[in-house]
Amino acid sequence: MEMKTQDRLVFADYLRVVACFLVMLVHASENFYGADSSGMAGNVSMLANEANRFWAAFYDGGLARACVPLFMVLSAFLLVPMKAGTTMTGFYKRRFTRILPPFVLFLVLYSVLPVLWGAISPVQSLADLRNIPFNFPSMAGHLWFMYPLISLYLIIPVVSPWLEKATAKEERIFIGLFIVSCFIPWIHRFISPELWGECFWNRFSMLWYCSGYLGYLVVAHYIRFHLGWDNRKRLSIGAACFLVGAAFTTWSFWKEGVPGQLIETPILEWSWEFCTPNVLLQTVGIFLMFTCIGNSRPAPRIITEISRLSFGMYLMHMFYLAAFAKLYIGGSAAEPLVPVYLAIPMIAASTFICSALTAKLISLIPGSKWIIGA
Repeated sequence: MEMKTQDRLVFADYLRVVACFLVMLVHASENFYGADSSGMAGNVSMLANEANRFWAAFYDGGLARACVPLFMVLSAFLLVPMKAGTTMTGFYKRRFTRILPPFVLFLVLYSVLPVLWGAISPVQSLADLRNIPFNFPSMAGHLWFMYPLISLYLIIPVVSPWLEKATAKEERIFIGLFIVSCFIPWIHRFISPELWGECFWNRFSMLWYCSGYLGYLVVAHYIRFHLGWDNRKRLSIGAACFLVGAAFTTWSFWKEGVPGQLIETPILEWSWEFCTPNVLLQTVGIFLMFTCIGNSRPAPRIITEISRLSFGMYLMHMFYLAAFAKLYIGGSAAEPLVPVYLAIPMIAASTFICSALTAKLISLIPGSKWIIGA
């Protein structure tokens, strides 16, 4: 959300920068358990050794797993409820003219550019181009995030009037239903593959409309308008929520990740879905802690600038990340050139810096908003 300097929420800039880095930390970690040719986590995974098992679980699960929900919560915190007098069409025009042109551009770039360095064949490139109206390209798995984000924007004008009138108790009822829905991935795995009306002719279960990222939207609104905790309470409860959620998320991956065995990625990542109780705890914990940053001092210019460029950095970062992964890992994730505990943050940090510099250079071009949204 664009804001004038005097209107900026300082914590939002810090959080956006951190969440952007965490996205890259997630993808850096995947190089140490992904078993497909790209080095990333596809349908099948394999951990080479105990070091990879621990550090992938720690960085990807414990530290960074909340990155996507953080962006969802932050977007909802800033946009809901809509400003008085904003129409549905006006809201859509403002939001989608910012994100859709860069999104479509990068769908094309990820379908075409990897041919130049042999990452995909021309045949695959054409297939990716044909698939653009329906889904993300084969070399741009990170762009899955754009579709739930678009969905969130689509629903905001629908739920915003309710949130303006809802009481704290009414929002807590909805949040309670959302929390119950976060257990569905576990119920699917351990109890029943079909739940509460699900069957081959019906995907929409009983809690379908109370689940997913809409729940994070309501959580964000509740924190902003109904949570009256002081900073000390936000810090202590936020830290506890994060630590408990992060510990479970880390353990869940470590438990399934037996080194040397091919493992289906959904089994390895059984508790890494973004709408599970543990990731919800991590997200709420981090968000609560960041809301303690007040507006008494503006954020440093580098923070506000990276925050402004973060969308473009997210779009382009996979171009850099693959190259840095090869540089620091070499030919084997089992024996990387740089020890795994350093390689993961170094890949992420190098990718982050190069993406920021590239986005900044592009932002100097007239009309850059159509390229990187800034």
